[in-house]
Amino acid sequence: MKPYFFICLLVFAACKNNTTSNKDNAGNKTATSLVNNPLTANGVDTVAAALKPIMAFNDTLHDFGAIHENEIVKYDFAFTNTGKTPLIITQAAGTCGCTVPEYPKEAVQPGKNGIIKVTFNSAGKTGHQDKAVIIHTNTLKGIEMLYIKADIAK
Repeated sequence: MKPYFFICLLVFAACKNNTTSNKDNAGNKTATSLVNNPLTANGVDTVAAALKPIMAFNDTLHDFGAIHENEIVKYDFAFTNTGKTPLIITQAAGTCGCTVPEYPKEAVQPGKNGIIKVTFNSAGKTGHQDKAVIIHTNTLKGIEMLYIKADIAK
């Protein structure tokens, strides 16, 4: 009888700790009104999809050209929220530790601009390099991508 009790207690505790939170990865609270999933069992709710924010970038690829090994270069990817609701970025990460993005932590209101600052550290790298930044958002796609490239000489 005791093992059954402990298993039930363990399952209950695991379920209780696995509840959904309305906090982003930084621990900031997100208003539930900003969470809008237009996908339904019957397809896409076109009304809900039309209300999603849109992250419109001026460009999604930047070529640093020829740089030297150990050089640190930066580029600002400018964007506008052309959608009808606030844009929230919950996370942004480079595909390797040499590529580090900085992103707005506050919601970007419709019609407003924002910047994703990307820093690339060429230490220990040579030759042609292609890197990506993955941005998790509340847009219809859910993930936006940015790309950088460089040719590194010793």
